[in-house]
Amino acid sequence: MLKELHLRSVGPSAQFDIEFADRVNIFTGDNGLGKSFLLDVAWWVLTGNWVEQPAYPQRNTSQLPTIISKLNIQNSGLLFSEIDVQSQFDFSEQQWQNKSHLGDFLKILKRVVIFVRVDGSFSVFDPARNHKNAYNFTPDTLWNGLKLKGKVISNGLIQDWVTWQNQPQKTPFQLLSDVIKQLVPHPDEWMEIGEPTRVSVDDVRDIPTINLSYGNIPITQASAGMKRILGLAYLLVWTWYEHEKACELTQQEPMNQIVLLIDEIESHLHPRWQRAILPSILSVVNQLKSDITVQALVTTHSPLVLASLEPIFHEEQDKLFLFELQGKEVELNEMFWTKQGDTVGWLTSEIFGLKQARSQESETAIEAAEAWMRNDNMNTFPEHLRTQSQIHQELQRLLPGHDPFWPRWIVIAERRN
Repeated sequence: MLKELHLRSVGPSAQFDIEFADRVNIFTGDNGLGKSFLLDVAWWVLTGNWVEQPAYPQRNTSQLPTIISKLNIQNSGLLFSEIDVQSQFDFSEQQWQNKSHLGDFLKILKRVVIFVRVDGSFSVFDPARNHKNAYNFTPDTLWNGLKLKGKVISNGLIQDWVTWQNQPQKTPFQLLSDVIKQLVPHPDEWMEIGEPTRVSVDDVRDIPTINLSYGNIPITQASAGMKRILGLAYLLVWTWYEHEKACELTQQEPMNQIVLLIDEIESHLHPRWQRAILPSILSVVNQLKSDITVQALVTTHSPLVLASLEPIFHEEQDKLFLFELQGKEVELNEMFWTKQGDTVGWLTSEIFGLKQARSQESETAIEAAEAWMRNDNMNTFPEHLRTQSQIHQELQRLLPGHDPFWPRWIVIAERRN
């Protein structure tokens, strides 16, 4: 799988050096520091394809823009450890050039790569079907079908779902049903597959439906979060089902590795779903093939996603990375994994860096109260937060009556008065 990535004069920093874990790699940090960019580069290294525009290098730099990666490539039991793939940007051709033969390696790759992007689009690279090009799905083509050069690559979620449901042997449909159930975060929010139904005189297709606790709805009328989950469930099942079909036709053994690239995994999801989604995905992938191995590169801004990993995170096979802005330089650092307990613990940890898990106004008022209790100089605070009465009035405006800060504030204020 992807072992290392070294970037020189490309992206938000002059230099990035990353050693990946074998299973889960979590990337977090402020907006605009390079999380999505990193997944784009990883996708290109793993597949030889860019989703949209190639990563553009920095200009006016003494370093030659370079992308270096190390991969483990397995073929028929033979393991080539840490194959180096080096690429440099050719400004005259405006593209990245492979200095080692990436195309030759892609022919013998024994892994499927899936890229889940934040805008609802997906990309799939399956060497058993096409070792040169990936399949890129927009939200529309994912649901309604993808054609390339007159050939049908995918029938789309709507048609495949109904076709699988009506097959006498419902192997892919049963898998889809199991995957959907697995991705649901809580028994109280169950979601089951219903019977297809016609929904419009302008669309002759039968549309899949789902049964929810409050009734049955066509999937085209589901929420954005549910559509993201249903799209992901379908894509996982479709990718593996078509991979096995391709292996049957080409007389190959199905592959035993999947690499998942997931950008902002919490996108559109309620907190209940956020704290279950990543462990559920890892469990789902293992249902596709009993001996399959998974490497995941995941970006997130959600403390609940990190909290959800506490029961399953293992330092031997998982890593946490933080993008940080140090002055004018972006740094990517591996962080020591420490359980923080709840979302407040994660929000106030060095990962997210909040002093308090509150509004900015509440945080400022409490800091002023803390300073007043210590007899600090209050001139550094806003004019409306310099006396005990001013601070008390602001705390009354901002804090609920059950806030744990109140007892200490009241006791010390009464003592001083």
